[in-house]
Amino acid sequence: MSIHFPRRAGPLAALPLLLALGACAFAPDSRPPAVTQPAQYGVEPAPPAGAAAQGVAQRFEPGAQPVPQWWKRYRSAALDAMVEEGLANSPDLAAAERNLAGAREQLRGQVNSSLLPSVDAGASATRNRALTMPNLAQPTALYNVFTGQIQATYDLDLFGAARYANASLAAQVDQQAFQLESARRSLAGNIVTGAITSAWLAERVALTEKQVVLLRQVARDTQRRYELGSASQNDALDADQDAATLEASLPGLRAQWHATRHALAVLMGRNPDQAPPDLAFGALAVPEQVPVVVPSTLLASRPDIQVAEAVVQAAAADVGLATAQLFPSLSLSASMGKGGFAWGDALSGAGSIWAIGASLTQPIFHGGALRAERNAAKERYEASILQYKQTVLTAFKDVADTLSRLEADGQALASAEASRQAAEQSYRNTASRVRLGALAPYTEFASEQHYVAARLRELEYANARLTETAALFQAMGSPASAPEVAARQP
Repeated sequence: MSIHFPRRAGPLAALPLLLALGACAFAPDSRPPAVTQPAQYGVEPAPPAGAAAQGVAQRFEPGAQPVPQWWKRYRSAALDAMVEEGLANSPDLAAAERNLAGAREQLRGQVNSSLLPSVDAGASATRNRALTMPNLAQPTALYNVFTGQIQATYDLDLFGAARYANASLAAQVDQQAFQLESARRSLAGNIVTGAITSAWLAERVALTEKQVVLLRQVARDTQRRYELGSASQNDALDADQDAATLEASLPGLRAQWHATRHALAVLMGRNPDQAPPDLAFGALAVPEQVPVVVPSTLLASRPDIQVAEAVVQAAAADVGLATAQLFPSLSLSASMGKGGFAWGDALSGAGSIWAIGASLTQPIFHGGALRAERNAAKERYEASILQYKQTVLTAFKDVADTLSRLEADGQALASAEASRQAAEQSYRNTASRVRLGALAPYTEFASEQHYVAARLRELEYANARLTETAALFQAMGSPASAPEVAARQP
């Protein structure tokens, strides 16, 4: 393509067009590269529904949108209140919001200063001694100077340096906004997971204590049978060892429960001693419908991917800024005011002073620093592209792993439920036979202990399904809109 200019116009007529063409080529594409999207998240397609366990078979909804307040699907008013309190009172979240507000103010100031001229007022009063020559019979000249003036300066953004600087800072503000959204969702997820885990640990402590009581009763009965000659000494020792081993695990289990409650209180903005009461684990409803967004929607809904995209935008703008700094910069200035050797002279019409000017600066030699900075900006841009791709791949893997674990948890829970039901029926049968005198009393304690152990395994997988469901909701991202900023990428 060739460009022709009128001969009479001269080369200056081409300057606006050349500036526009040059500015367009200064920065690379700020849009992140296209990433190959998987046909399905994992090596195997997600089933339409999970295994039926405890009366619920979770349904996976392909193509559904992310759920903003997903914790409400657990249908627990107490859990909703915990999340709302945490979102309202978390110091970390409040600090992030203040930092974001400060970053937006900084961006607004930078944009306004680049678009508008700066105006300053100044005044000075000095007393001076004039230069005198030696050996001359003249008095020393002392005089005063009074000045007051208004100065205005304006930098013309010929090659887009200020525009690229604004775009880079705007993208950095975007990063903070998306990080705040990510922190908000992480806080909600941690509160939900902490509340579920604390309720599970409370049940686990209670059942383990019961299990210890049963094992101690079995050990006493075995000791009596050993004394009567119907059991061996090894049987009595083994029973004592089983009871003591399980009892030794109780202090650590209680400490884990208390630590979980303390952490939950801090997440909610409370002191550890003000931890909320535990939820009733059995009252927590498993969300029956779980969204599985398509990969293209995931790119726009995950805050970590949005942060990586904003990093690409900032890096692209930095390349444009570093390139623009290789070209001339033009600054205009003007001033007007009053001046004189006395206040009366300064305020008179004869004391008026003014100036107007322009300065053009073209970098010539900086020891290669400017080109090195441009090359460094280009390398950072290429690195941000690769980091964006890695973030997307990690997000796909996160969803795939969570789906796989949730499906496995459903299957394991179904098996554990069947095992618990069998152990419960066996315990009931044994208790009936003990009451009829067909079995010795100690067999009832042993059977009940096996039933409690099966109940503990079922609780473990029920907790895993509840918490993995929360993790899947988190992995789907948020439908929140992009943050508002004062400037965008050119």
